[in-house]
Amino acid sequence: MSSISNTKVPLFGPAKQSVEHKKNNEFGPLTSDEYLFQVRSRNGEPLRDPVLDAPPYYVVVITYLNYLILIILGHIHDYLGMTFQKEKHQELLEKDGLAPWFSKFESFYVRRLKLRIDDCFSRPTTGVPGRFITCIDRISHDLNSYYTHPGTTTMCLNLSSYNYLGFAQSEGKCTDNAVASVDKYGLTAGGPRAQAGTSDLHLETEKLVARFVGKEDAMVFSMGYSTNANFFNSILDSKCLVISDELNHTSIRTGVRLSGTAVKAFKHNDMEALEKLIKEQIVQGQPKTHRPWKKILICVEGLFSMEGTMCNLPKLIELKKKYKCYLFVDEAHSIGAIGPQGRGVCDYFGISPSEVDIMMGTFTKSFGAAGGYIAADKKVIDKLRLDLTIPNYGESVPAPILAQTSASLRIITGELNPGEGLERLQRIAFNSRYLRLALQRLGFIVYGIADSPVVPMLLYAPSKMPAFSRMMLQRKIAVVVVAYPATPLIESRVRFCVSAALTKEDIDYLLRHVNEVGEKLFLKVSTGKAGGSLDGKPPRWDIEEVIRRTPSDCKDDKYFLI
Repeated sequence: MSSISNTKVPLFGPAKQSVEHKKNNEFGPLTSDEYLFQVRSRNGEPLRDPVLDAPPYYVVVITYLNYLILIILGHIHDYLGMTFQKEKHQELLEKDGLAPWFSKFESFYVRRLKLRIDDCFSRPTTGVPGRFITCIDRISHDLNSYYTHPGTTTMCLNLSSYNYLGFAQSEGKCTDNAVASVDKYGLTAGGPRAQAGTSDLHLETEKLVARFVGKEDAMVFSMGYSTNANFFNSILDSKCLVISDELNHTSIRTGVRLSGTAVKAFKHNDMEALEKLIKEQIVQGQPKTHRPWKKILICVEGLFSMEGTMCNLPKLIELKKKYKCYLFVDEAHSIGAIGPQGRGVCDYFGISPSEVDIMMGTFTKSFGAAGGYIAADKKVIDKLRLDLTIPNYGESVPAPILAQTSASLRIITGELNPGEGLERLQRIAFNSRYLRLALQRLGFIVYGIADSPVVPMLLYAPSKMPAFSRMMLQRKIAVVVVAYPATPLIESRVRFCVSAALTKEDIDYLLRHVNEVGEKLFLKVSTGKAGGSLDGKPPRWDIEEVIRRTPSDCKDDKYFLI
């Protein structure tokens, strides 16, 4: 990693790796009770319609010009390369009657656009992804086609991991339980759940999950993605309909496609569009026959990981009851991180979990483990245990993962280390609100709701995405940048993942560097008018004033459009 000399902000790193410092490097100490915030239940109150700020037109024009220039240069490069350097493009050309491995058109974006900034993605790391994360340095001399590793590492402040409650630790109650489970159960169950792969630890964890989310029963899986990818096939067929939010995760899309069911998408979080679509589908029925649909399942996420927005659960339940539909909520990012007790969107809105038919979640984010779960009525879970392919053919969840999950659940509920779980919930709530409001006051365009631990900050031009990522890495801050196709073409962004492991001083450090980099890259494009919806002026607060006033202001909902 190259050093920098053009920053006015002092750099800091983790403390020396003594036992005590190691603990603090994984989970920062709370420096003041002022840096805690207790989330309040909305008591069934629905969310307002989202109000998003929009950049000036020149930013949009420059972004499109960026892509146009890259595409033109890429096609010129392709033409010259395939004409004069065929040996370097064999995978794209027909040879001896064999079709090329890749389509020129379909692989163009990856070859000519993504490869230029590939060093910003999939950075290798080592060690615990806690408060700090260790990035393995790498160098490329051929535009990121190949990398060499000089053997050095860089310890960075971690704003890139889904470590919401800070349970990614190498010591503590969770780790002790995981290590002890290896002595008792070994590393693997040695078979699928339907055969000899179910232990008492599986049953205990499923009871804990069901009790935590407020459902009758639950079933755990070894992988979050495969939970969604395999679930829908067991309850849906071609005579059923899925109505899906347009920004749902690809695992939901994969599962719905594999089930063979019909699917319709509605505009993100637009309840009027959803109701209109439900009415149309009830009237039209199945294609060709026009018979009524056997089942209509509405699929949403509790917290959308690219937008930082939350599903409007009260309105969804109102529509579900009105039109006799089922409701599926993916709580991969919201469970543990959202709500007064960390129990997800039902907890946040003050709604009984019995109102949601099927709840899915993962253990990867808030619980510092791996895998996923489905929670529902016992009859539904019993059917899944018979019909799903995973219990019959997939490997069951290893014992250390179950031990980590159950210990973190017990800490959140207060059964283990009373008070620790509440502090973690209050820390992530404060950190999320503080970072979001501070970025907005500095003049950046930020998406999402106040209490979301995912804080997307818009970068727009594709050239600014690698510049921001590299400049932050030079400042010893690890961030995730996201671009098309994971986002709309012109809405490239950095996604800050907030954690309870971060201290208020860590966020101050982040803000000072983001402020400096933002000025260098002209990222402060907020109009203050929220796309014309409000009368306002561009917020351009001084960084020291932001750090002085925002910690107290962020606790007041009047500063957020929620």
